Amino acid sequence: MAEENNTVVSKEMLWYVDNYIVLIDYYDRTISRIAARCVRSGNIALEEYKFYPYILDVLEEICDTGNYILEHQALYPYVEKRIAGGVEALRKNLALYQEELTNNQSPDMVRADPNEAKKINEALGNFDKAVDPTAGAGMNIDELMEKLMAENNSEQSNEQNNE
Repeated sequence: MAEENNTVVSKEMLWYVDNYIVLIDYYDRTISRIAARCVRSGNIALEEYKFYPYILDVLEEICDTGNYILEHQALYPYVEKRIAGGVEALRKNLALYQEELTNNQSPDMVRADPNEAKKINEALGNFDKAVDPTAGAGMNIDELMEKLMAENNSEQSNEQNNE
C-alpha cells in the first residue's frame, strides 16, 4: 500500500486505474468488432445491432470507474504514470464517454435515474389535466406564435433590466 495526502491507497483502489485502462481498450475493440458485424449484416446502424445494450453497459462501467478515480485524488499520481496525458486526459476522455452514454441511453437506463421524471417535467412543463385533459397535447399556430412572442419579449425585458 502507498500513502498519498494522508489517504491510504490500497490494491483495491489501484484496481480501478487498471480496470479503467482495460475497459477503454476493450470498448474500442468491441466497437470495431461490432461495426464490422454491422457492415456484414447489411450495413445496419450500430444502434440497431441486437446486442447494442451491452455496449452501453460497458460505457456505463467506464464512466463509473472513471468517476471513482476522479473522486479519489490519491490515485492521481498513478493515473499520471499509467494513462497518457494523465488526469487531464482522463477527464477529457471520460467526458466524451459520459456524453456518448447520455446520448444513447436506453429507456430502462433513463428510468433508473431518480431525477429523470423531474427533468422530463421541467422540459415538457407540468400540465394540469384536471382542468383540461388535452393540456400539453399541442397548440394551434396562433397560440404558439403568441407564446413565442411573449417569451421573446420577456427575454428582452430581462436583458434590458440586467444592463
